[in-house]
Amino acid sequence: MASDPAPWLYGFWYPALRSDRVHVRAMATAMLLGIPLVLGRKRTGEAFALRDSCPHRGIPLSYGQFDGEQVQCSYHGWCFEARSGQCREIPSLTPDTKLKIDRIYASAFPCEEKDGFFWVYIPESAVSSAGGQTQLPPELPPVPRVPAFSKKYVLTHLTADLPCSVDHGIIGLMDPAHGPFVHQSWWWRSKHSIHEKQKHFEPIPDGFRMSAHAPSSNSAPYKLMRMAGVNAKPGDRVETTIDFVLPNLRVESVRYGEGWFSTLTSVTPITATHCRIDVRAAWNIFRWATPLVLPIGRYFGKKFIRQDQLTMEQQAEGLKHNPNLMLIDDADRPAKWYFALKQALLDSRRSGEPMKHPMSEPVVLKWRS
Repeated sequence: MASDPAPWLYGFWYPALRSDRVHVRAMATAMLLGIPLVLGRKRTGEAFALRDSCPHRGIPLSYGQFDGEQVQCSYHGWCFEARSGQCREIPSLTPDTKLKIDRIYASAFPCEEKDGFFWVYIPESAVSSAGGQTQLPPELPPVPRVPAFSKKYVLTHLTADLPCSVDHGIIGLMDPAHGPFVHQSWWWRSKHSIHEKQKHFEPIPDGFRMSAHAPSSNSAPYKLMRMAGVNAKPGDRVETTIDFVLPNLRVESVRYGEGWFSTLTSVTPITATHCRIDVRAAWNIFRWATPLVLPIGRYFGKKFIRQDQLTMEQQAEGLKHNPNLMLIDDADRPAKWYFALKQALLDSRRSGEPMKHPMSEPVVLKWRS
């Protein structure tokens, strides 16, 4: 395995910014896949995302003004409808102009606000086009959501910047062997907790699944689920299912009776050497104790993610020298599947042929962690 990052995957939704970073009648900036964006909400509440570049002279639109409907460039006052990017006004034009301003566009990207994030769809046309009307497929996929199994639940999030390519961030996310070393702590685990594990994996569209199994008995969600026991029946057991789905999603659901805890974790490419991990967690157990449980959970969650962040910072020191790297069986097999899935998707898009999934059948993996 080389340390050079593989191509980014376009044609997917990516989380650009937390919702609380975008204020009324104001704009905020973000970077996705090397594309500078300006985001905001129209007065109707609709989210929007434009390439942060005026198609006239390239000045960032974020330096301009937003009136709740249109974004006005600070350089020459060109105005663009926020959702479509269509030009609505060029103040310097005289009444007898023949220029059809409605054919001029600032690049706009589909943008939806879900689960406390601004999600932006980055089409393949974004690769070659730095301006103009964005080309989209006939139908967009749904925005990823945190799995929820009841109407009422608690939702929170954690985030961390990682000084590495998205590929290194993702294979770190799915790595099962680093826990006893990176996440050593009195409240989680130690080197002495290492033991052999056996897990069943199966192919799913654009990804793979760790089939339903009993989670580690020392995991916090497992302990809380056992304590809660929401309408659990005799014979019920705590089970967790973990999916990885392209381009960057890890989805985990832990269930026991009617109680559940779920996470949607994404590793989003910002630049070639910078990505961001976002964890969205939701649950319906102990909702009555949310004022107490939520701050405690966030405190330990931040410590947990900081351990991963520190490891990525240390790894980045070594990756500066572009070393040759290796992946081993069985613990690194999920990482191998990720790279194979990514390549299969890229090959499919180039050839126009259906994507060939690298997993032909369910697989059993064993490792110690």
